Amino acid sequence: MATEVQTITLGRNGPSVTPLCIGTWAWGDKLFWNYGKNYGEAQLWEAFQASLDAGVNFFDTAEVYGMGLSEELLGKFMQQSGQKVEIATKYGPLPWRFTKESVSDAVTASLKRLQVDRVTLYQVHWPFAFFMSQDTLMNALADEVQRGRITAVGVSNYSAEQMREAHQILASRGVPLATNQVRYSLLSRQVESKGIVATAKQLGVTILAYSPLAQGLLTGKYTSENYKEPTDARKFDSRFSRSGLAKIAPAISLLREFGEKYDRTPAQVALNWLIAQGDVIPIPGAKTAAQARQNAGALGWRLSDDEIAQLENASRPWLA
Repeated sequence: MATEVQTITLGRNGPSVTPLCIGTWAWGDKLFWNYGKNYGEAQLWEAFQASLDAGVNFFDTAEVYGMGLSEELLGKFMQQSGQKVEIATKYGPLPWRFTKESVSDAVTASLKRLQVDRVTLYQVHWPFAFFMSQDTLMNALADEVQRGRITAVGVSNYSAEQMREAHQILASRGVPLATNQVRYSLLSRQVESKGIVATAKQLGVTILAYSPLAQGLLTGKYTSENYKEPTDARKFDSRFSRSGLAKIAPAISLLREFGEKYDRTPAQVALNWLIAQGDVIPIPGAKTAAQARQNAGALGWRLSDDEIAQLENASRPWLA
């Protein structure tokens, strides 16, 4: 039996979803994630099922993840489980997509892979419109809302200014801008210093936070004491260097301390901090049932205001 989890709305009066969303970039992706090597469809099905059992039924995908395979796997799992699932997917504004028909075709293709008639949230994956203006793009998305194929419209990686523009065009059609999906964690707070979070609050836009555990840095498993040079893409990230890990030590130490107090892991505390910001939904990934259960442990409790403030203070170096 699935656990009951409180829900929040996307945007001011959008669809209701769980305050945590499962990211599926790794589902079917061989390029970055070695899908098919040390995990495959069986593990992902278990992760999907464990998320639902824990009361989390909101999943984020994109047409480009695994070249469509992520959407196909989600579609298949939804059919197998027969349970209600809220799906967010994304449209890639590629250079050869310059008519509003290309938006409509992309929606058709995503719905087919997902085996559904409509998605909860349809997002623009990045702000470069190339040959299509924001005006054409947003109007095409408003058309899809009116057709009933998407419930809410979102954007991703939009600046405060770009978000305002998208919001304005959609508003002229009576459609709210529901979300902006951005990189956001205790170790990546530029969205605050660049005014994106404040603008989102002002416009009634919900922030979806991707990379909420900073590629695993906030799990506490990487420390300067047991330093091993990373072999994957993390070796290009200065935060994973020995000095980088020493710099994050004070924040990690607080996550451990609060984790012990609430019987939670550092990762669960880091996700809880994001949720406590209000109108922020973290999107951690899950490739296994254990990771799915670990994510869900961020729900059902809350850090105190003082603890939230202490973490805010310890993570100030990452506002820049």
